[in-house]
Amino acid sequence: MRIGLVGYGKGGRFFHAPLIASLPDATFVGVVTRSAERRRELLADHPGVAAFDSLAELAAAGVEAVAISTPLATRRALILQAIELGLAVVSDKPFSADAAQAQELLEAAERRAVLLSVYQNRRWDSDFLTLRKLLADGVLGVISRFESSIERYSPRSVGKLAGGGVLLDLGSHLVDQALQLFGPVARVYAELQYASPQQSVDHGFFIALTHRNGVVSHLSGSCLQSTPRPRFRLSGSEGCYSVHGLDGQEAAVLAGLTPKSAGEGWGVEAEDCWGWLEQGERRERVPSQRGEWLSFYIAFQRALVGQSGNPVTAGEVLANAQVLDAARLSALEGRVVVL
Repeated sequence: MRIGLVGYGKGGRFFHAPLIASLPDATFVGVVTRSAERRRELLADHPGVAAFDSLAELAAAGVEAVAISTPLATRRALILQAIELGLAVVSDKPFSADAAQAQELLEAAERRAVLLSVYQNRRWDSDFLTLRKLLADGVLGVISRFESSIERYSPRSVGKLAGGGVLLDLGSHLVDQALQLFGPVARVYAELQYASPQQSVDHGFFIALTHRNGVVSHLSGSCLQSTPRPRFRLSGSEGCYSVHGLDGQEAAVLAGLTPKSAGEGWGVEAEDCWGWLEQGERRERVPSQRGEWLSFYIAFQRALVGQSGNPVTAGEVLANAQVLDAARLSALEGRVVVL
Protein backbone atom coordinates (compact mmCIF):
# COMPACT_ATOMS: atom_id res chain seq x y z
CA MET A 1 0.00 0.00 0.00
CA ARG A 2 1.24 3.46 -0.95
CA ILE A 3 -0.26 5.87 1.53
CA GLY A 4 0.00 9.57 2.28
CA LEU A 5 -1.08 11.92 5.04
CA VAL A 6 -2.85 15.29 4.90
CA GLY A 7 -2.03 17.51 7.87
CA TYR A 8 0.99 17.45 10.19
CA GLY A 9 -0.34 19.11 13.32
CA LYS A 10 -0.56 17.17 16.57
CA GLY A 11 -2.97 14.60 15.14
CA GLY A 12 -1.10 13.92 11.93
CA ARG A 13 2.38 14.07 13.41
CA PHE A 14 1.81 11.95 16.51
CA PHE A 15 -1.31 9.83 15.97
CA HIS A 16 -1.01 8.88 12.31
CA ALA A 17 2.53 9.28 10.96
CA PRO A 18 4.20 6.94 13.52
CA LEU A 19 1.74 4.17 12.64
CA ILE A 20 1.89 4.70 8.88
CA ALA A 21 5.69 4.61 9.08
CA SER A 22 5.52 1.31 10.99
CA LEU A 23 3.17 -0.49 8.61
CA PRO A 24 4.63 -3.63 7.03
CA ASP A 25 4.27 -3.88 3.25
CA ALA A 26 3.47 -0.18 2.96
CA THR A 27 5.23 2.94 1.68
CA PHE A 28 4.76 6.24 3.47
CA VAL A 29 4.83 8.43 0.36
CA GLY A 30 4.39 11.93 1.71
CA VAL A 31 2.56 14.56 3.73
CA VAL A 32 0.49 17.51 2.55
CA THR A 33 1.48 20.59 4.54
CA ARG A 34 2.42 24.10 3.42
CA SER A 35 3.79 25.16 6.80
CA ALA A 36 7.56 25.64 6.83
CA GLU A 37 7.65 24.64 10.50
CA ARG A 38 5.69 21.45 9.85
CA ARG A 39 7.97 20.59 6.95
CA ARG A 40 11.02 20.93 9.18
CA GLU A 41 9.36 18.62 11.73
CA LEU A 42 8.53 16.09 9.00
CA LEU A 43 12.13 16.09 7.76
CA ALA A 44 13.41 15.49 11.30
CA ASP A 45 10.82 12.82 12.11
CA HIS A 46 10.73 10.93 8.81
CA PRO A 47 13.70 11.70 6.55
CA GLY A 48 12.91 10.79 2.99
CA VAL A 49 9.15 11.29 3.29
CA ALA A 50 8.22 14.05 0.85
CA ALA A 51 6.17 17.17 1.57
CA PHE A 52 3.44 18.27 -0.85
CA ASP A 53 1.47 21.47 -1.28
CA SER A 54 -1.85 19.84 -2.11
CA LEU A 55 -3.81 16.62 -2.05
CA ALA A 56 -3.81 16.63 -5.86
CA GLU A 57 0.01 16.63 -5.86
CA LEU A 58 0.08 13.77 -3.36
CA ALA A 59 -2.34 11.79 -5.52
CA ALA A 60 -0.18 12.41 -8.56
CA ALA A 61 2.74 10.84 -6.67
CA GLY A 62 0.90 7.54 -6.90
CA VAL A 63 -0.76 6.97 -3.53
CA GLU A 64 -3.64 4.51 -3.18
CA ALA A 65 -4.81 5.78 0.19
CA VAL A 66 -4.67 8.91 2.29
CA ALA A 67 -5.17 9.70 5.97
CA ILE A 68 -6.77 13.09 6.58
CA SER A 69 -5.92 14.77 9.88
CA THR A 70 -6.84 18.43 9.53
CA PRO A 71 -9.24 20.64 11.52
CA LEU A 72 -12.88 19.63 11.24
CA ALA A 73 -13.75 22.77 9.26
CA THR A 74 -11.53 21.65 6.36
CA ARG A 75 -12.05 17.90 6.61
CA ARG A 76 -15.29 17.49 4.64
CA ALA A 77 -13.92 19.12 1.48
CA LEU A 78 -10.70 17.10 1.64
CA ILE A 79 -12.54 13.81 2.12
CA LEU A 80 -14.77 14.58 -0.87
CA GLN A 81 -11.74 15.53 -2.95
CA ALA A 82 -9.93 12.32 -2.03
CA ILE A 83 -13.02 10.28 -2.91
CA GLU A 84 -13.27 11.98 -6.32
CA LEU A 85 -9.59 11.18 -6.89
CA GLY A 86 -10.42 7.52 -6.21
CA LEU A 87 -8.29 7.33 -3.06
CA ALA A 88 -9.13 5.15 -0.08
CA VAL A 89 -9.56 7.41 2.97
CA VAL A 90 -8.82 7.25 6.66
CA SER A 91 -10.54 10.20 8.32
CA ASP A 92 -9.45 11.40 11.71
CA LYS A 93 -12.22 11.96 14.19
CA PRO A 94 -14.48 13.75 14.68
CA PHE A 95 -15.51 12.48 11.26
CA SER A 96 -18.23 15.06 10.69
CA ALA A 97 -20.01 18.02 12.22
CA ASP A 98 -23.26 16.06 12.45
CA ALA A 99 -25.07 12.96 11.21
CA ALA A 100 -26.28 14.64 8.01
CA GLN A 101 -22.72 15.44 6.98
CA ALA A 102 -21.62 11.93 7.90
CA GLN A 103 -24.35 10.51 5.67
CA GLU A 104 -23.24 12.76 2.79
CA LEU A 105 -19.63 11.58 2.99
CA LEU A 106 -20.52 7.92 3.37
CA GLU A 107 -22.84 8.06 0.37
CA ALA A 108 -20.17 9.79 -1.73
CA ALA A 109 -17.72 6.99 -0.92
CA GLU A 110 -20.32 4.35 -1.72
CA ARG A 111 -21.12 5.91 -5.11
CA ARG A 112 -17.44 5.90 -6.07
CA ALA A 113 -16.82 2.47 -4.52
CA VAL A 114 -14.05 3.99 -2.41
CA LEU A 115 -13.00 2.59 0.97
CA LEU A 116 -13.72 5.18 3.68
CA SER A 117 -12.88 4.51 7.31
CA VAL A 118 -12.67 6.53 10.52
CA TYR A 119 -9.66 6.41 12.83
CA GLN A 120 -11.16 4.88 15.97
CA ASN A 121 -7.75 3.88 17.32
CA ARG A 122 -9.01 3.66 20.90
CA ARG A 123 -10.75 0.39 20.07
CA TRP A 124 -7.19 -0.93 20.36
CA ASP A 125 -6.28 0.71 23.70
CA SER A 126 -4.83 -1.78 26.17
CA ASP A 127 -7.48 -1.08 28.81
CA PHE A 128 -10.34 -1.36 26.33
CA LEU A 129 -9.00 -4.66 24.99
CA THR A 130 -8.71 -5.88 28.59
CA LEU A 131 -12.29 -4.87 29.29
CA ARG A 132 -13.49 -6.69 26.16
CA LYS A 133 -11.67 -9.84 27.27
CA LEU A 134 -13.33 -9.71 30.69
CA LEU A 135 -16.73 -9.40 29.01
CA ALA A 136 -15.98 -12.27 26.61
CA ASP A 137 -14.88 -14.47 29.52
CA GLY A 138 -18.01 -13.61 31.54
CA VAL A 139 -15.92 -12.67 34.58
CA LEU A 140 -18.19 -9.81 35.68
CA GLY A 141 -21.50 -11.59 35.26
CA VAL A 142 -24.53 -9.56 34.13
CA ILE A 143 -23.47 -6.00 33.32
CA SER A 144 -25.54 -3.12 34.66
CA ARG A 145 -23.42 0.03 34.19
CA PHE A 146 -20.46 1.10 32.09
CA GLU A 147 -18.55 4.26 33.04
CA SER A 148 -15.96 5.71 30.68
CA SER A 149 -14.09 8.99 31.04
CA ILE A 150 -11.18 10.92 29.55
CA GLU A 151 -10.54 14.01 31.66
CA ARG A 152 -7.48 16.26 31.69
CA TYR A 153 -6.46 19.65 33.06
CA SER A 154 -5.25 21.59 30.02
CA PRO A 155 -6.39 25.24 30.07
CA ARG A 156 -4.42 25.96 26.89
CA SER A 157 -6.72 23.57 25.04
CA VAL A 158 -9.81 25.70 25.69
CA GLY A 159 -8.82 28.40 23.21
CA LYS A 160 -7.97 25.80 20.56
CA LEU A 161 -11.27 23.92 20.64
CA ALA A 162 -13.26 24.14 17.43
CA GLY A 163 -15.91 22.34 15.48
CA GLY A 164 -17.80 20.74 18.34
CA GLY A 165 -15.47 21.04 21.31
CA VAL A 166 -14.66 18.17 23.64
CA LEU A 167 -18.00 16.47 22.93
CA LEU A 168 -16.99 15.70 19.34
CA ASP A 169 -13.27 15.37 20.03
CA LEU A 170 -13.31 12.89 22.92
CA GLY A 171 -16.99 11.97 22.75
CA SER A 172 -16.45 10.41 19.33
CA HIS A 173 -14.17 7.83 20.96
CA LEU A 174 -16.23 7.21 24.09
CA VAL A 175 -19.51 6.80 22.24
CA ASP A 176 -17.85 4.45 19.75
CA GLN A 177 -16.50 2.27 22.55
CA ALA A 178 -19.87 2.12 24.30
CA LEU A 179 -21.61 1.13 21.05
CA GLN A 180 -18.98 -1.52 20.40
CA LEU A 181 -19.54 -3.07 23.83
CA PHE A 182 -23.29 -2.78 24.33
CA GLY A 183 -24.88 -2.06 20.98
CA PRO A 184 -27.62 0.35 19.87
CA VAL A 185 -28.91 3.13 22.09
CA ALA A 186 -32.57 3.79 22.96
CA ARG A 187 -32.27 7.02 25.01
CA VAL A 188 -29.71 9.81 25.39
CA TYR A 189 -29.32 12.44 28.10
CA ALA A 190 -26.42 14.92 28.06
CA GLU A 191 -24.97 18.00 29.73
CA LEU A 192 -22.34 20.30 28.21
CA GLN A 193 -19.95 22.63 30.06
CA TYR A 194 -18.62 25.95 28.76
CA ALA A 195 -15.61 27.77 30.19
CA SER A 196 -17.38 31.13 29.91
CA PRO A 197 -20.60 32.58 28.48
CA GLN A 198 -18.53 33.75 25.49
CA GLN A 199 -17.20 30.25 24.73
CA SER A 200 -18.94 28.89 21.62
CA VAL A 201 -17.89 25.26 22.06
CA ASP A 202 -17.90 23.00 25.11
CA HIS A 203 -14.87 22.09 27.21
CA GLY A 204 -16.61 19.22 28.98
CA PHE A 205 -19.55 16.87 28.70
CA PHE A 206 -21.52 14.17 30.43
CA ILE A 207 -23.66 11.69 28.48
CA ALA A 208 -25.97 8.98 29.82
CA LEU A 209 -26.85 6.32 27.27
CA THR A 210 -29.51 3.69 27.83
CA HIS A 211 -28.73 0.83 25.48
CA ARG A 212 -31.50 -1.30 24.06
CA ASN A 213 -30.15 -4.28 26.00
CA GLY A 214 -30.67 -2.38 29.29
CA VAL A 215 -27.05 -1.49 30.07
CA VAL A 216 -26.51 2.16 31.05
CA SER A 217 -23.33 3.94 29.89
CA HIS A 218 -22.11 7.08 31.63
CA LEU A 219 -19.54 8.90 29.48
CA SER A 220 -17.63 12.07 30.37
CA GLY A 221 -14.81 14.19 29.01
CA SER A 222 -13.11 17.43 29.97
CA CYS A 223 -10.00 19.50 29.38
CA LEU A 224 -10.47 21.45 32.64
CA GLN A 225 -10.75 18.68 35.21
CA SER A 226 -8.11 18.61 37.95
CA THR A 227 -9.19 15.26 39.44
CA PRO A 228 -10.05 12.77 36.69
CA ARG A 229 -12.48 9.90 37.18
CA PRO A 230 -11.32 6.33 36.48
CA ARG A 231 -10.77 5.73 32.78
CA PHE A 232 -13.18 2.79 32.99
CA ARG A 233 -15.46 1.35 35.64
CA LEU A 234 -17.57 -1.62 34.58
CA SER A 235 -20.07 -2.96 37.08
CA GLY A 236 -21.59 -6.43 36.92
CA SER A 237 -23.35 -8.96 39.14
CA GLU A 238 -20.07 -10.80 39.83
CA GLY A 239 -17.75 -7.84 40.37
CA CYS A 240 -16.43 -4.52 39.14
CA TYR A 241 -13.44 -3.76 36.92
CA SER A 242 -11.82 -0.32 37.15
CA VAL A 243 -8.67 1.23 35.76
CA HIS A 244 -7.14 4.70 36.01
CA GLY A 245 -5.03 6.65 33.57
CA LEU A 246 -4.75 6.55 29.80
CA ASP A 247 -3.42 3.78 27.63
CA GLY A 248 0.35 4.24 27.27
CA GLN A 249 0.42 4.40 23.47
CA GLU A 250 -0.44 8.12 23.55
CA ALA A 251 2.54 8.92 25.78
CA ALA A 252 4.73 6.74 23.56
CA VAL A 253 3.93 8.56 20.32
CA LEU A 254 4.25 11.96 22.01
CA ALA A 255 7.72 10.85 23.17
CA GLY A 256 8.70 10.13 19.57
CA LEU A 257 8.35 6.34 19.63
CA THR A 258 6.68 4.22 16.98
CA PRO A 259 5.50 0.60 16.98
CA LYS A 260 8.47 -0.14 14.74
CA SER A 261 11.07 1.53 16.96
CA ALA A 262 9.59 0.19 20.22
CA GLY A 263 9.29 -3.37 18.93
CA GLU A 264 7.96 -5.91 21.41
CA GLY A 265 7.67 -3.24 24.08
CA TRP A 266 4.99 -1.34 22.16
CA GLY A 267 1.63 -1.25 23.93
CA VAL A 268 2.81 -3.15 27.01
CA GLU A 269 1.49 -1.64 30.24
CA ALA A 270 3.52 -1.60 33.46
CA GLU A 271 1.98 -3.65 36.27
CA ASP A 272 1.24 -0.58 38.37
CA CYS A 273 -1.01 0.64 35.51
CA TRP A 274 -3.13 -2.51 35.46
CA GLY A 275 -6.74 -2.32 36.53
CA TRP A 276 -8.53 -3.96 39.47
CA LEU A 277 -11.23 -6.59 39.74
CA GLU A 278 -13.18 -6.17 42.97
CA GLN A 279 -16.18 -7.62 44.76
CA GLY A 280 -16.67 -6.97 48.46
CA GLU A 281 -13.34 -7.62 50.17
CA ARG A 282 -11.89 -9.41 47.14
CA ARG A 283 -9.49 -7.22 45.17
CA GLU A 284 -7.02 -8.42 42.54
CA ARG A 285 -4.95 -6.99 39.72
CA VAL A 286 -6.03 -7.72 36.14
CA PRO A 287 -3.12 -7.94 33.68
CA SER A 288 -3.61 -5.48 30.83
CA GLN A 289 -3.79 -6.70 27.26
CA ARG A 290 -1.18 -5.27 24.93
CA GLY A 291 -2.27 -2.06 23.17
CA GLU A 292 -2.45 -2.37 19.39
CA TRP A 293 -3.14 0.93 17.62
CA LEU A 294 -1.29 -0.36 14.56
CA SER A 295 -4.01 -2.99 14.19
CA PHE A 296 -6.37 -0.34 12.82
CA TYR A 297 -4.05 0.45 9.91
CA ILE A 298 -3.29 -3.22 9.30
CA ALA A 299 -7.03 -3.92 9.09
CA PHE A 300 -7.50 -0.94 6.77
CA GLN A 301 -4.64 -2.19 4.61
CA ARG A 302 -6.24 -5.64 4.38
CA ALA A 303 -9.63 -4.13 3.55
CA LEU A 304 -8.08 -2.19 0.69
CA VAL A 305 -7.05 -5.43 -1.03
CA GLY A 306 -10.27 -7.26 -0.16
CA GLN A 307 -8.82 -9.53 2.51
CA SER A 308 -11.11 -8.26 5.27
CA GLY A 309 -13.91 -5.81 5.94
CA ASN A 310 -13.65 -2.13 6.81
CA PRO A 311 -12.34 -1.86 10.41
CA VAL A 312 -14.87 0.91 11.10
CA THR A 313 -18.01 0.44 9.02
CA ALA A 314 -20.37 3.04 7.59
CA GLY A 315 -23.14 1.85 9.90
CA GLU A 316 -20.91 2.28 12.96
CA VAL A 317 -19.87 5.76 11.84
CA LEU A 318 -23.46 6.89 11.31
CA ALA A 319 -24.71 5.42 14.60
CA ASN A 320 -21.94 7.32 16.43
CA ALA A 321 -22.88 10.61 14.74
CA GLN A 322 -26.58 10.11 15.54
CA VAL A 323 -25.84 9.61 19.25
CA LEU A 324 -23.65 12.74 19.31
CA ASP A 325 -26.42 14.72 17.59
CA ALA A 326 -28.88 13.48 20.21
CA ALA A 327 -26.47 14.49 22.98
CA ARG A 328 -26.25 18.05 21.64
CA LEU A 329 -30.05 18.24 21.38
CA SER A 330 -30.47 16.85 24.89
CA ALA A 331 -28.07 19.40 26.38
CA LEU A 332 -29.72 22.25 24.46
CA GLU A 333 -33.27 21.35 25.47
CA GLY A 334 -32.58 19.77 28.86
CA ARG A 335 -34.42 16.54 28.13
CA VAL A 336 -33.94 12.87 27.32
CA VAL A 337 -33.84 12.23 23.57
CA VAL A 338 -35.38 8.99 22.34
CA LEU A 339 -33.73 7.37 19.33
